[in-house]
Amino acid sequence: MRANPPDTVLNQPLNQPLHQPMTSQQIEQQIEQLGPWFYEFDLGANRRTRSELPAEVTAIFETRLQMVNAAVEGHFGSRISEINCIDVGCHEGFYSIAMARKGVRRVTGYDVRERNVEKARFVAEALGVTSVEYHQGNCEELSVESAGQHDLCLFLGLLYHLENPMLCLRNICAVTKEMCVVETQVVDEVEGSAEWGAQNWTRDYQGVLALIDESNEYYAENTETGASPVATCPSPKALTFMLRQAGFRRTEFIDPPPDAYEQHKRGKRVVCAAYK
Repeated sequence: MRANPPDTVLNQPLNQPLHQPMTSQQIEQQIEQLGPWFYEFDLGANRRTRSELPAEVTAIFETRLQMVNAAVEGHFGSRISEINCIDVGCHEGFYSIAMARKGVRRVTGYDVRERNVEKARFVAEALGVTSVEYHQGNCEELSVESAGQHDLCLFLGLLYHLENPMLCLRNICAVTKEMCVVETQVVDEVEGSAEWGAQNWTRDYQGVLALIDESNEYYAENTETGASPVATCPSPKALTFMLRQAGFRRTEFIDPPPDAYEQHKRGKRVVCAAYK
């Protein structure tokens, strides 16, 4: 994956801003021009982006962030200011900016859609967050050569939209030094055994991958789909098996908070921490 040239503003030393902060009028104009928005950002002085999702669904954002924070704080603790983070499938930058504001030393976001990258760069600039940078790229092409290695990897809300999930998980593992946090929709578990060459030769299932047709959304240019209309959604056992096969040593599911979004509460979405 060849990254776009780094955004000049985001690569300046933190104490040497290249230009003056954006004016209120500039921020308001950009909010309008870059819409519609998926995430809700508070940009100060009553300036906000408004999510196009129904109000009852946007609770997913805070639940996901709480669960990611629990995993990150539990592993890195006081080292948080010393680590680098890569956010793969960063979308509009909601979680990468949250990590930067949390004190992570450096955050790099990648997204397959340039429009999402443009939005993320705007939000970072509007908030004055200088420790994050964004590039366009496909996780199927992610490599150490193109992206380097990072202590923490975020892989949120993306796995179940991918045509080639195993390839992407191997790529994710390669760029992760310590921990990757995966958040994904999951399907119900299917267990059993399959004939494997002869009637008496069988192999146990290692969970299941459900094939999902996202053609309608993909060809309508819905920004929530992957890079193709073919999506593969794992069961929890399939997720853990795939993460181990990708090269992670250990995995654990993060418990949802008491006030969790309904899908996380019911186990239909999960957050899994995978360790090298």
